[in-house]
Amino acid sequence: MALSGSETMDRDEPEETFVFRAVRIAAVVALYWFVSITMVFLNNHLLDNKDLDAPLFVTFYQCVVTVALCWLMQLLSKMCPQIIDFPSVRFELKTSREVLPLSIVFIGMITFNNLCLKHLGVAFYTIGRSLSTVFNVLLSYVILKQTTSFRALACCGIILGGFWLGVDQEGMSGHLSWTGVFFGVLASACVSLNAIYTKKVMPALDGNIWKLSYYNNINACVLFLPLILVFGELGQLVKFSRLTDISFWGMMTLGGVFGFAIGYVTGLQIKYTSPLTHNVSGTAKACAQTVIAVVYNSSTKTLLWWTSNMLVLGGSSAYTWVKSLEMKKSPSTVTQDSAKEKLLSGDKEDQGVPEGRQLPKLSVERDVSPVL
Repeated sequence: MALSGSETMDRDEPEETFVFRAVRIAAVVALYWFVSITMVFLNNHLLDNKDLDAPLFVTFYQCVVTVALCWLMQLLSKMCPQIIDFPSVRFELKTSREVLPLSIVFIGMITFNNLCLKHLGVAFYTIGRSLSTVFNVLLSYVILKQTTSFRALACCGIILGGFWLGVDQEGMSGHLSWTGVFFGVLASACVSLNAIYTKKVMPALDGNIWKLSYYNNINACVLFLPLILVFGELGQLVKFSRLTDISFWGMMTLGGVFGFAIGYVTGLQIKYTSPLTHNVSGTAKACAQTVIAVVYNSSTKTLLWWTSNMLVLGGSSAYTWVKSLEMKKSPSTVTQDSAKEKLLSGDKEDQGVPEGRQLPKLSVERDVSPVL
């Protein structure tokens, strides 16, 4: 289990049979689906607690768990270097200050994402968080001066159409939360900003994605404390009757573990398939996640509601396909813009931390991607 996050693919692995590769890919994809879907439902359960309205504290605790797991992985890598390869990370105040602007965006991303999930629920989560690709295109033009082809823009138009149709249908059903929609749009914008700022700070972290996750979450732990006080969540915690309940803290810790694990399985899926296959898998997973949520809640949805989901997922898949074709046709452009493209088309549903001894760098995000 290597977690070093280096950049080249391992070309020296022995030849493997087709059956072995197929079984391994199926197992990795199934693991990604299980971790990702479980994490979304688990976060929804934690955030939907009627006795504890403290989404900032829930997110803060998950960041604490991530930092603790980074320390644990470092310790295990020293004890079992043949099995676990995790970079040695020593906290430096100078590096923490350099990462701070990204950490502020990171806090916005994971907080707005959780608030979107809290107010919209799992079934409408795909629609509410569907504008990440649109913001990718918009911010890549505004900030990076990178233009987008007409076909890619047409895909964004399909996503926008699906988003507005979904909002309209959810409103007609009487279950729409405009607060949740607002947080979903903000989360989508923060996802794209997170990718851009990631590019700026990676040199200070030797290009290592796990170091970025470590510093991001340490900064987030510190920055969340005054926010918890300002928004009155400390009073909520004091009044919470299950504050000493082991099962409550067990669920909270499990949520943090899944938040850390999603980075591992995201990188694992990319390593054994491809970035394009990963996006297709994420789209299919989002569809399955929506169906599971509707069945679990015994909800009845209209044909147009399902159509809006298909437009969003279809538009996201089409955008990924179009961009992959453009990259193949324009190798010189890809060389020039590769950093921008990787950062602005990565997985944003899960905390996209890559894993594997030889794996391309990806942005760190918490299960919040264009493929949702």
